[in-house]
Amino acid sequence: MSIDQWLGLVTGIVFGFLLQKGRVLRFDKQIGALLFQDMTIFKFMLSAVLVGMVGILLLSDLGIITLSHKPMNLGAVVLGGALFGGGWAIMGFCPGTSIGALGEGRWHAIFAVVGMIVGAAVYAELFPFFKATVLAWQDFGKIGLPEALGVSQWLIVLLFGGGVIALFRWFEKKGL
Repeated sequence: MSIDQWLGLVTGIVFGFLLQKGRVLRFDKQIGALLFQDMTIFKFMLSAVLVGMVGILLLSDLGIITLSHKPMNLGAVVLGGALFGGGWAIMGFCPGTSIGALGEGRWHAIFAVVGMIVGAAVYAELFPFFKATVLAWQDFGKIGLPEALGVSQWLIVLLFGGGVIALFRWFEKKGL
């Protein structure tokens, strides 16, 4: 295995450990999030996104990594978001939490894992159709939010971080 694969494995194990310790693998937390009654998962994920944003941008600014955006394709985002949300609502697990729940011995999560594998296979088989239809809807190219708005990436981080803190305070005030 290469160093990148080892780093990916270690990072995945640490993330799974944190998912478990944060109790976001619990079915009741998943359903609470879907019903907007328990914000534990949103707090966990927003924290992870914020830490990831800062870490990735720091590594990029230091020249350690090079960022490469994927094209922003409207059809892919709409279809992918609908499938992700539908799968989460039906199974009560997102991809990461289904693997974590399976790792905890919650065998019913195997249906979510099998569903992801079957879904990936169906997508691969239907890719030529999707490429000519849904993926051709609107392609905005390889842009990010800073490029689209013409502002510094660090301004986006500051605004996002401020929004996350404000949202967390509101969640706490509401007991969520």
